[in-house]
Amino acid sequence: MGALHEGHLSLLEIARKHADIVVCSIFVNPTQFNDPADLEKYPRPLEADIEKLKGAHCDILFLPSVDEMYQPGESWHIDLGYLENIMEGKFRPGHYQGVTQVVKKFFDIVKPDMAFFGQKDFQQVMILRKMVEMLRIPVKLIMCPIKREEDGLALSSRNVQLSPLERGHALALSAALNQAKAHFNEKTLEELASEAKDFLYASDGVDLDYFEIYDAGTLTPASSGEGRSVVALVAARVGDTRLIDNMILK
Repeated sequence: MGALHEGHLSLLEIARKHADIVVCSIFVNPTQFNDPADLEKYPRPLEADIEKLKGAHCDILFLPSVDEMYQPGESWHIDLGYLENIMEGKFRPGHYQGVTQVVKKFFDIVKPDMAFFGQKDFQQVMILRKMVEMLRIPVKLIMCPIKREEDGLALSSRNVQLSPLERGHALALSAALNQAKAHFNEKTLEELASEAKDFLYASDGVDLDYFEIYDAGTLTPASSGEGRSVVALVAARVGDTRLIDNMILK
């Protein structure tokens, strides 16, 4: 959605290693916002974004208008099951209908062989994988690692909305994830989640939405740390800015 940072540019770098032609879309998609104020204040530094894409050797920038992407009265619904009702889906009703609607349009227009998405939106990647499977879209989805600042803060377009004080408070999210990862082999998943929530509830300037530990393959509650891959996911408000982050624990 623009406001590009090194996390976005890392997707292009990975894409260039896999593909002959790299296409980047910039589109602040109105159908995935359930808060009009959030849509209004979303950063849109287009000229700076274009310069960054030139530096990243992007071949094509797809920059449509809302009128080009949507017809008046257009509707969309796809049955995403439980994935739509947990975490981001629970706190942002309708969000993933908007995401799948616009990504399906992008896939129909661009017809990519591969599509690259960041791990920071872990639930989004799982949702899109489900859509691709359900609709039998011939595209391979590749999830790319989270890029972080040196102090651990996950790169996000929304970070520019943080004051210096709020940015310091935001470090609690990555600190909670790192704490869970550090003690993964010593404590139960219930203990890890409980301690992370206690830490975040006690952190200055952090209003926690959720901290969950799930099976990374299904996004269902992980029963133990044995066997499959396990991911911890967190979302919180810091000031007026809502941030998400996650970390593979195993």
